[in-house]
Amino acid sequence: MKKICLSILLITVLTHLNAQTNKEIKAKKDSQYVEEIENRLEPDKVLHAEPLYIDLIRDLGARKGEKEWNVGLGLTDNTDYDEYVALIEYEWAPIDRLGLEVELPFSLYYPIDDNADAPDNNLNSIKLAAQYSFYVSEKHQTSMALGYIQEFELNDFSKYGKNSIYTGNVYNPFFIAARRWGTNWHSLLYTGPAVRQHFANNKISTSWQINSNVHYMIPGTRNFLGIEFNKAIERGDFDMTIRPQMRVSVADNFLIGIVTGIPINRENERFSSFLRLIYEPKHRVKH
Repeated sequence: MKKICLSILLITVLTHLNAQTNKEIKAKKDSQYVEEIENRLEPDKVLHAEPLYIDLIRDLGARKGEKEWNVGLGLTDNTDYDEYVALIEYEWAPIDRLGLEVELPFSLYYPIDDNADAPDNNLNSIKLAAQYSFYVSEKHQTSMALGYIQEFELNDFSKYGKNSIYTGNVYNPFFIAARRWGTNWHSLLYTGPAVRQHFANNKISTSWQINSNVHYMIPGTRNFLGIEFNKAIERGDFDMTIRPQMRVSVADNFLIGIVTGIPINRENERFSSFLRLIYEPKHRVKH
């Protein structure tokens, strides 16, 4: 009986030690990863999880020479038609803390049945953007940035040569605040007005964008699980889409992001899905 009790006690102690060891290994991996991103290079930079649907122009606290290619593919199920979206974007940091971006977003529409109406296919716009991180604190694990997106809206493909290709502007200043809580939990707020100018009737419309995010980064990796709450207020109408998501690192400089869209209070839009392919070319860094 004593031998059995001693054996159980020994197994319990070994199990506890093993669990403690695994926890210490994970914590060490997390610390090493944060150290690699933040402390081995200059200037200061805080590791934040970047949302996958409404993504940032460049990492908060971007360092000169960073660059990234993104290809996005998505499908939205609407009442009368399906919308297939695609985007190509390139972002880079010409100087420390300043990110620039060029994006080309496309939309292709297919009616669900012969009697349904669907918009014409188009290159939605040419988007040019800039983002500057004015506050980066490793001590408080917090970053803040201001940015601006200029969209030159374009006509449908079917109207090229018949009407003006350039149909309007979207002016979109924004503010970002992000914080890492401990090593693995991340939160971020991305907000600002999108002011749309329509050339056809010279009308101005404003939509307030309020995007909040929470992510959990898997210990010792660049992979994460998270959720975006994409909210818009226009003329007193409130819409929100909840977007659960995950990011997986396939290689050191190649990641895949997968997003599902669940609309709340949207009359015509149903579920959606989005895939983002992220490639980060290697760049020279200063130590």
